[in-house]
Amino acid sequence: MSAAFHWFLPTGGDARDLGGAAHGTGIGVGTGGSSTAPADRPASLGYLTQLAQAADQLGYEAVLTPTGAHCEDAWITTAALIAATRRLKFLVAFRPGLVEPALAAQTAATFQRLSGGRLLLNVVAGGSDAEQRGYGDRLDHDARYARAEEFLDVVRTAWRGAPYDHAGPHYRIEGGQLRQPPEPAPRVYFGGSSDPALAVAARHADTYLTWGEPVAQVAGKIARVRELAAAHGRSPRFGLRVHVLSRATAARAREDAEALLAGLDDAAIAAGQQRLRALESVGQRRMLDLHGGRRDRLWVTPHLWAGIGLVRGGAGTALVGSHREVADRLAEYRAAGVDEFVLSGYPHLEEAYTFAEHVRPLL
Repeated sequence: MSAAFHWFLPTGGDARDLGGAAHGTGIGVGTGGSSTAPADRPASLGYLTQLAQAADQLGYEAVLTPTGAHCEDAWITTAALIAATRRLKFLVAFRPGLVEPALAAQTAATFQRLSGGRLLLNVVAGGSDAEQRGYGDRLDHDARYARAEEFLDVVRTAWRGAPYDHAGPHYRIEGGQLRQPPEPAPRVYFGGSSDPALAVAARHADTYLTWGEPVAQVAGKIARVRELAAAHGRSPRFGLRVHVLSRATAARAREDAEALLAGLDDAAIAAGQQRLRALESVGQRRMLDLHGGRRDRLWVTPHLWAGIGLVRGGAGTALVGSHREVADRLAEYRAAGVDEFVLSGYPHLEEAYTFAEHVRPLL
């Protein structure tokens, strides 16, 4: 099966540099450690429609919408874009602890019917105790993953359409039935680097998502999830969430990458690092460890740049280089087992065109 390429829908706003961008979640982390700086391009319905239509026309498979206090609600935003797009799918991020599973199953089924089968689900257990408490959720990190597993058990049961009861530690349902199941059932995307996250992914992820670490680290994580999933008789696909910045020459790409940091002084970076270090996410710590908060450690490899992770939660790395170099690096991840790529770049509209017109043809 050929690789799938998705793009990112910046529902927290967009910008030409990190000083003016709202910093949101990618996958697995419930918070993005959002900045208080206003976005240069607010997440208006007009701009998001323009970007979604561009992604549709450029041939991206889907757009990922984040979840968290920093951005607009993913369900409402993507529902507003159904009629404005033709074939584009919507990878909707949501937190299972903030909605009852029977209702979530019904919401997904409705979305699937109204969109003509264009819904994908990105289940985010949440990476910040503080932000979860802001939503009234007081479970800790490991307990949230246990609840997410039970949540998905109920959702998948409901999607079968038969009457059911459920009694578990987090949910109790009597006489449940989803009378109009989705057809097809949406694919479930799931991320996380902790042992509890990997256990849930092994049982429920149709596509396991991870952030843009060096190829060897990604390959090791893929091997681990594949082993765990095989014990349940499952064979998930694997996705990589990473930014891309390609130009006609590698020198120009590096210049433009460094320019993304132009509006950030040392105080802003220190504040961003303090905020992100407070998160409980194992995956977020892995992102932060790539650079240690230092400007002189941002080039993890010759083409993997960690500058975005100085202030942005979630996916903090970018593949930077000439169009050919970025294509070659993506091919290396593909050889390591990655089936899907969830890409982004600042600003998202322009970079969607750059990748589609210059890099994807090389793949």
